[in-house]
Amino acid sequence: MVLSNATVPILGAVDVGVVGQMGEAAPIGAVAMGAIILTTVYWIFGFLRMGTVGLVGQAAGAGDYDEVSAWLTRALLVAGIGGLGLILLQVPLFWAAFQLSPASEEVENLARGYLAIRIWTAPAAIAVYALTGWLIAMERTGAVFWIQLSMNGVNIALNFVFVLGLGWGVEGVAIATVIAEALGAGLGLWFCRGAFARPAWRDRARVLERAKLVRMALLNTDILLRSAMLMIIFSSFVFIGARFGDVTLAANEVLIQFMYITAYAMDGFAFAAETLIARAYGRKDRARVRKSAIMTGMWGMVVCVLTAGAFLLAGPWLIDLMAKDVDVQIEARDYLWWMVAAPLVGCAAWMLDGIFIGAARGRDMRNMMALSFVIYWVAILVLLPVMGNHGLWAALLISFVARGVTLGARYPALERGAA
Repeated sequence: MVLSNATVPILGAVDVGVVGQMGEAAPIGAVAMGAIILTTVYWIFGFLRMGTVGLVGQAAGAGDYDEVSAWLTRALLVAGIGGLGLILLQVPLFWAAFQLSPASEEVENLARGYLAIRIWTAPAAIAVYALTGWLIAMERTGAVFWIQLSMNGVNIALNFVFVLGLGWGVEGVAIATVIAEALGAGLGLWFCRGAFARPAWRDRARVLERAKLVRMALLNTDILLRSAMLMIIFSSFVFIGARFGDVTLAANEVLIQFMYITAYAMDGFAFAAETLIARAYGRKDRARVRKSAIMTGMWGMVVCVLTAGAFLLAGPWLIDLMAKDVDVQIEARDYLWWMVAAPLVGCAAWMLDGIFIGAARGRDMRNMMALSFVIYWVAILVLLPVMGNHGLWAALLISFVARGVTLGARYPALERGAA
């Protein structure tokens, strides 16, 4: 899972790096804004991955493999309906996004072209969440690795062909992503073919069973609200940063790739925690819950310390590699130390997310995220006028600490719930 997730931020870094070779700040900002808008919208459907892991893992732990297949069908139905809805609502959706935080005219025009292309694979992009969630719950992490490696490898290769080879610019980045997302969904269906071997996946009465749908809806609603608040935090970071100008927006986007590298590497162990905790919950084994939380948490901390050290030593070189604009390079160096601190202060939040997802305790995740959300905006109001863009970075890291502390306070109740 660590290897699988590591390919995701590498793709983001290549997206930025490829358009950065154009020697202008606007294309970097356009990819940043376009990607964060779609990432925000898609990750709202991240409950399909997170909820699927908990529900499928607990069904597998209890030995109910017909229900394991039925949960995949339910998740794919939600993905298809959600993706088609986004395509139909794309015009007002993107208009609202740019109204929230307008950038320069050049950046907005480039970002609109990027979004108009990428939105057409919304059903496939959302389906990948459901498919990978099912595979993680079934401990098929090798399959997840090949899906991510294939998607991101093809995307990276096509970036070079379309942008640097054919000169398609920002639109070339979008086309490459569309092709990769369609490929990922197809591979995911192939790897999940075992679920379709059981008749339960197409048993309409089972799939549409009211009690199961209500349980799924309640859990996913809690996770949806939690994810929406989290993505508002990250989206506001980009949008607020845009107010400081194109150079600062581009510098923030270069540095945020470092955070994504850390988060996705950490997610490898967080995903392991999801699976192990879900299986332990299905068996009602409290001791195994504690052991799984401790083991995955220790490994997660190791990853955070190593990535913080790597950013400290290699950060300036990575900045120069990803952006050729000298002003962007200088600006990004001023904020690099925030990236060194981010893995250390964010470790607890990232690992506890995985633990609570595996236990299917969506209500706790929602409530603790709400507290952290309020703390983030208080920090923005207090620090932004005084510290400018440094205050923006400080508020983001404060939100990480708040999530870790609040979820940690709810962990004893989670452990008791296993019994």
